[in-house]
Amino acid sequence: MTDWLVGLMDSLGAPGAGLAIALENLFPPLPSEVILPLSGFTAARGQMDLLDVLVCTTLGSVIGALALYWVGALLGRERTLAIAAKLPLVKPSDIEKTEAWFLKHGRKTVFFGRMIPLFRSLISIPAGVERMPLMTFTLLTTAGSLIWNTIFVMAGYLLGDNWELVETYVGVGTNMVIALVALAVVVFVVVRLAERRKGRHASRR
Repeated sequence: MTDWLVGLMDSLGAPGAGLAIALENLFPPLPSEVILPLSGFTAARGQMDLLDVLVCTTLGSVIGALALYWVGALLGRERTLAIAAKLPLVKPSDIEKTEAWFLKHGRKTVFFGRMIPLFRSLISIPAGVERMPLMTFTLLTTAGSLIWNTIFVMAGYLLGDNWELVETYVGVGTNMVIALVALAVVVFVVVRLAERRKGRHASRR
């Protein structure tokens, strides 16, 4: 991964870092926690301009987010509900509640979601499904991405040869997010199965 990123930045410079971040939005296995600090470290060595790195990586974040926004927009509300109806244990009402929540808190979700591992990319899809105004989505995504990117690029820039420490510490936070998501899924499944059992017992009476 690191060798590929180094080669990309050697060939394209700061735009190469931006391209990597755009791809990270579409393919989460490409972690921004590696791309951004490495870009900062490369800038610290004088191989790229720091401002160019910040601009290009933020632009890459916005481009990747817009691509997923349009995936959500093309999917649309009706198709989302139709897919949900076919999923085991999921009710259309679950999607409707999520939709109502997003309509109320969507702006904060898009802005802060750009700074949460795992959700950074995924948050663009419901924004597209709900057709959040494109200008609003773009501005919120740009602001959130700029903050996230600046923190990690500057960390790599200041840490120098120790830039990999960023990935180590952020990895702990990422694992915590994954664990919380997994726990939420388990709780959802247990509750929904319990509801089904109650429904069956009630129908037998």
